[in-house]
Amino acid sequence: MSFKTLLYDVDGAIATITLNRPQRLNTIVPPMPDEIESAVHEAIDDEHVKVIVLRGAGRSFCAGFDFAGGFHHWDAHLTTDGEWDAGKDFVAATAPSLGAVPKFMALWRSPKPVIAQVHGWCVGGGSDMALCADLVIASQDARIGTSYSRMWGCYLTGMWLYRLGLTRAKEHALTGKPLSGSEAVDAGLINAAVPFARLESEVRERAQQLAAIPSSQLSAMKLVVNQAYENMGLASTQALGPILDGLMRNTPDAKRFIELAEREGVGDVVAMRDGSQAPPEEQPNPDNVIVP
Repeated sequence: MSFKTLLYDVDGAIATITLNRPQRLNTIVPPMPDEIESAVHEAIDDEHVKVIVLRGAGRSFCAGFDFAGGFHHWDAHLTTDGEWDAGKDFVAATAPSLGAVPKFMALWRSPKPVIAQVHGWCVGGGSDMALCADLVIASQDARIGTSYSRMWGCYLTGMWLYRLGLTRAKEHALTGKPLSGSEAVDAGLINAAVPFARLESEVRERAQQLAAIPSSQLSAMKLVVNQAYENMGLASTQALGPILDGLMRNTPDAKRFIELAEREGVGDVVAMRDGSQAPPEEQPNPDNVIVP
């Protein structure tokens, strides 16, 4: 199968899905959510594949939804006659065949375990995507966060809530405070953080360990854990989150925010929302690059 926004490769029992928009930090545009779902289904259908790895090409895993140019690449599902259509938005956001969140949840629902390999920026919708994986392994200097907590968005998959627990979830929901890979481990958000030089080998080793276990056993254990969280109301959280996200993208403040992004560039609005660009010591190392 040929993809526009990602690469798909199989090596033995391990399938690797690589987000492949490195010039845009793998930001999410159509048809990326659909292609992620399709690639996961391809791995599920391949009897030789036992583990799926999700990663990003270039300097980052994924810097969230691409809102350069005013977010117009999503207009077909969001607007009518050039104006935001709330009805269209909530239908598109929550419909299994249209919404990004149901597509990301292919990672969660796959009977085969998924490891997210995170480096560079993993923010906004990119973090929502990564946290749908079963294991998340990051480079120590990766930056994981939801800056949309401060403007223009809302939790989508709900995985920040279920992984962090109440106390930390409230803090990050209200502040949008980002975490380094190392800090994310300490917070219980992800599984491990290693130096970037070891990241690929660490993920490969863990994938091989899982691949040595019978597929039915992996599937059973994943299903029973997932079901516990489904019983906590995950589906209803994921219905509400994208609806609130649509509302928060269309408040007067949010409209000024996206108009500035369209007029002056994403960098300026990010600086406005976040107060300033993070100092160098709080940014990922730009020399840490994944080459597919």
